Amino acid sequence: MASNPPGKCCTVGVKHEGSPTGSTIKIGDIEAYVAEPKGTVHKDVAILYLPDVIGIWQNSQLMADQFAENGYYTLIPDVFNGDPLSLNRPEGFDFMAWLTKGTGGNNPHTYQAVDPIVEKSIAYLKEKGFKKIGSVGYCFGAKYVARFMAAGKGIDVGYVAHPSFVEEAELAAIKGPFSIAAAETDEIFPAAKRHKSETILVETKQPYQINLYSGVVHGFSVRCDTSKKVEKFAKEQAFLQAVHWFDEYLL
Repeated sequence: MASNPPGKCCTVGVKHEGSPTGSTIKIGDIEAYVAEPKGTVHKDVAILYLPDVIGIWQNSQLMADQFAENGYYTLIPDVFNGDPLSLNRPEGFDFMAWLTKGTGGNNPHTYQAVDPIVEKSIAYLKEKGFKKIGSVGYCFGAKYVARFMAAGKGIDVGYVAHPSFVEEAELAAIKGPFSIAAAETDEIFPAAKRHKSETILVETKQPYQINLYSGVVHGFSVRCDTSKKVEKFAKEQAFLQAVHWFDEYLL
């Protein structure tokens, strides 16, 4: 794999302060959060936000709002079909059982279940008139940014932070610009996986970027402790990395 499967570190973090300003919508039977730009609007382009395993919650909503403040219509679909994880799971939580079977054992969160949700979300954005789609993927969501950057899948430009569960073949198949924000300490995306991803990206012949942030761990771009200066700085810079990437390659 270009990155390892998710683990306990994928649920650890801090809830950030703020008041989300977007709205909740339905895409068929899929719940979603929408943040619409006001003032400067980048017409004809949108961002599909594919979240970590916490799904649509305070932190992801605030980040979607930030993308909107930078001119991008931003959509977060509920890729977990009403079954996201809560923050800071207790010791002993069986992450892989949740991933493969879901809570209660009948709501899996494998690519067979998630792909159709991403497909419907892309179709919704196309129906809204957006001609190009950029996508951000955090941890769990990164896999689906890579999967849907294959030819004809619908995502034109990608950005991922501390990716998990990305297969080497998925990364090798991308057909557009791809940016990665990585943590210095990350069991899911360690140095060896990062270097392997670099090799794969070179071979794709697509524009790529890998930024490494010191002093932070897996999940920093979404769930870090912003009271700690080094973590706050890395989070903010990783967000700006995404915005600048889209400004360059999506507009």
